Amino acid sequence: QEPFVADEYIERLAWRTPGGGSRGGEAFDPKRLLEEFVNHIQELQVMDERIQRKVEKLEQQCQKEAKEFAKKVQELQKSNQVAFQHFQELDEHISYVATKVCHLGDQLEGVNTPRQRAVEAQKLMKYFNEFLDGELKSDVFTNSEKIKEAADIIQKLHLIAQELPFDRFSEVKSKIASKYHDLECQLIQEFTSAQRRGEISRMREVAAVLLHFKGYSHCVDVYIKQCQEGAFLRNDVFEDAAILCQRVNKQVGEIFSNPETVLAKLIQNIFEVKLQSYVKDQLEEHRKSDAEQYLKNLYDLYTRTTNLSSKLMEFNLGTDKQTFLSKLIKAIFISYLENYIEVEIGYLKSRSAMILQRYYDSKNHQKRSIGTGGIQDLKERLRQRTNLPLGPSIDTHGETFLSQEVVVNLLQETKQAFERCHRLSDPSDLPKNAFRIFSMLVEFLCTEHIDYALETGLAGIPSSDSKNANLYFLDVVHQANTIFHLFDKQFNDHLMPLISSSPKLSECLQKKKDIIEQMEVKLDMGIDRQVDIQTLTLNCMIGQMKHILAAEQKKTDFKPEDENNVLIQYTNACVKVCGYVRKQVEKIRNSMDGKNVDTVLMEFGVRFHRLIYEHLQQYSYSCMGGMLAICDVAEYRKCAKDFKIALVLQLFDTLHALCNLLVVAPDNLKQVCSGEQLANLDKNILHSFVQLRVDYRSARLTRHFS
Repeated sequence: QEPFVADEYIERLAWRTPGGGSRGGEAFDPKRLLEEFVNHIQELQVMDERIQRKVEKLEQQCQKEAKEFAKKVQELQKSNQVAFQHFQELDEHISYVATKVCHLGDQLEGVNTPRQRAVEAQKLMKYFNEFLDGELKSDVFTNSEKIKEAADIIQKLHLIAQELPFDRFSEVKSKIASKYHDLECQLIQEFTSAQRRGEISRMREVAAVLLHFKGYSHCVDVYIKQCQEGAFLRNDVFEDAAILCQRVNKQVGEIFSNPETVLAKLIQNIFEVKLQSYVKDQLEEHRKSDAEQYLKNLYDLYTRTTNLSSKLMEFNLGTDKQTFLSKLIKAIFISYLENYIEVEIGYLKSRSAMILQRYYDSKNHQKRSIGTGGIQDLKERLRQRTNLPLGPSIDTHGETFLSQEVVVNLLQETKQAFERCHRLSDPSDLPKNAFRIFSMLVEFLCTEHIDYALETGLAGIPSSDSKNANLYFLDVVHQANTIFHLFDKQFNDHLMPLISSSPKLSECLQKKKDIIEQMEVKLDMGIDRQVDIQTLTLNCMIGQMKHILAAEQKKTDFKPEDENNVLIQYTNACVKVCGYVRKQVEKIRNSMDGKNVDTVLMEFGVRFHRLIYEHLQQYSYSCMGGMLAICDVAEYRKCAKDFKIALVLQLFDTLHALCNLLVVAPDNLKQVCSGEQLANLDKNILHSFVQLRVDYRSARLTRHFS
C-alpha cells in the first residue's frame, strides 16, 4: 500500500518475529530472524506471481473490449454518413418545393393585387356615383357607427376629386369637399368627447383616422386646449405647468403616433400663452415705478422659467430640445433682458447713494470735498518729502465716518446684483456687465465711503503740539482694514467666477490693485522713510505725552524739600503717561495687522524712550529724587514690555541702568559705568547723567568720575 517504505516494512517484520526485536539483547535469535526473512521472501514471490497473472488477464480483456468498441464506432460512422446523405437529399427536396410555393405565391399575388385594386376602384366609383347623383344611399355614409370606414372612403374620394377638371365636376367636387369637412368635424367632435370621458383607446382610434386629414393639427390643438382646462388653478403657474407636462407625457404616447411633436406643441403653447402673460403682468406693474421690485421679479421669474425648462429636458421633444426651449425662454424675456444691465446699474447707483446719504444724515454730517489728486500725485509729494495737503484741521468729534452696517448693505446689494447679472446676462456680455457692477462697488464703497473716511481722518489729525489730541485715526485704520477684507472676499467669491476666463479679468485686477495701492499709501506710507499718516499720528501721541509731563511733572518731584518724608513710589506724571501709553498700544494693535503692528510699535517705542530720556535730562536729582526717578523708569520699563518689541525693552533697560548713576555712591561710580549695560555707551552720555546729581560739583564726586 502507498506510501510504501522498505526500511519501515523490514523493521515491523523483525519486531513481530520472536527473538528478532531486541538487538544485542539476550533474547535475540539471528537464525530465527533469518528463517523468518527467507519464508517471508518466498511468500512475497508467490504473491508477485499471482498478481502478475491477474494483470496479464486484465490486459487481454482490455484489448478485446477495445477491438469491439472500435468496430462499433466504425459501424456508427457508416450509419451517420448514410443519415447525412439522406438529410442532404431531403433539404434539396424542401428547397425545391419552397421555390415552387414562392413562385406560386407570386403568381397568385400578381393576379390578386389587380383584382383587389379593381374591387376598390369599383367601390370608389360606386360611392362617387352616389355623390354624382346627389343622393348618398350606402350604409357606410348613413350609419354613424361606420364613421371610420366613411372617413377612409371620403379621404380617398377627396384626393381623386382634386385631380378632376373643375368645369365638368365642380358640383360633385363641392359635395365631396362638404362631406369631407363634415366627417372631419365629426371626428374632431368624437375625439373631444372621448377625451372628456377619458377613453384613451377611442382617442387613439380617432387620432389614427384623422392623421390623413387636413384637420389633424386641429385635433392636436383641441387636445392641447382641453389638457390645460383646470390645470392652472394654483398661484404657482410654473409648478402647474411642470405637473401638466408630466401627466401629458405619460398619456400622449398612447394616443398619437408622433407624441414628441404633440408634447412640444403643448409646451410651446404654455410658454407663449400662459407664461408670457404671467411674466408680463408681474413685470410691467413695477417696470417704471419700482426698479428694486422689478429686478427681483425679473430674476425670480427668469430663474423659475429656466428651472422649468430643465425639468422639461427630461421629455422627448425631438432632436434639438435644448435649442427649442432656449428660443421659447428668449421669446418671453428678450424685451426685458435687452436693457437689463442699464436698469441694474441705475438702481445700484441710486440705492448705494441713498444708503450712504442716509448714514451721513444720521450723523448730521454734510459731506465736504477733501483731498485732490490721484495716487501718482500723492506718491510724488511723498517722494519730495512734502507734507500731505491736509488743509485746516477738521473736528470730527471722534467719528470715523465708517459704518459696518453701511458696508454690509452695499456689499449685499452688489452681491445680489452679481447674482442677477450671472443669471440674466448673455454669456458674451457677462464679463462686461460684471465689471460695470464692480465699478459701482468701487465708486461707492471704496471711493465715496472708505476713501472719504480716510481723507476726513487725515484732515482731522491734530498737530503734534495739540494739548487735547484725539487720536481716533487709528480707529479709522482698523475699520478700513476690516472693511477692505470684506470687499476683497466679495471680489474673490462673486466677481472672479464671472470674469475668470475673459479679458476683463486683468482690468478688474488692475482696478483692484490701484484701489489697494491708493489706500495703502494713505494708511501706511513708510514709517521709517517719509512723513506719513502714522508718523503724524505718532507725533500727536508724543505731543500729548509731552503735554502730560509738562503739566504733571514738578521740579520738586526729584529734589524734595524733606528727603526723609517721601511717601510716593512713583510720580503722578509717570502714572498718567503710562496709562496713556498702554491705551495707545492697545489701540494700535486693534487698528492694524501683520507687520504693520510691529513697525508702528517700534517707532512709537523708540520715540517714547527718546521723550523720557530727554525729559529726565531737564531735572536735578537729590539722592531720594534719584531713587524716585529710578522707580519712574522702572514703571516706564513695565509699560515698554507691552510693546513686545525687543529693541524698545533694551532701550528702557539701558535707561534704567543710567538712572542708577543718580544714586550710586561716588566711590562706586567707575564700577557701575563699566558694568555690562553701560560699558558700551558713549562716555559723554554717562557724564551727562552724572551731571544731573545735585552733588556733582563736590570734589569727591568729581575726583572719582574724572
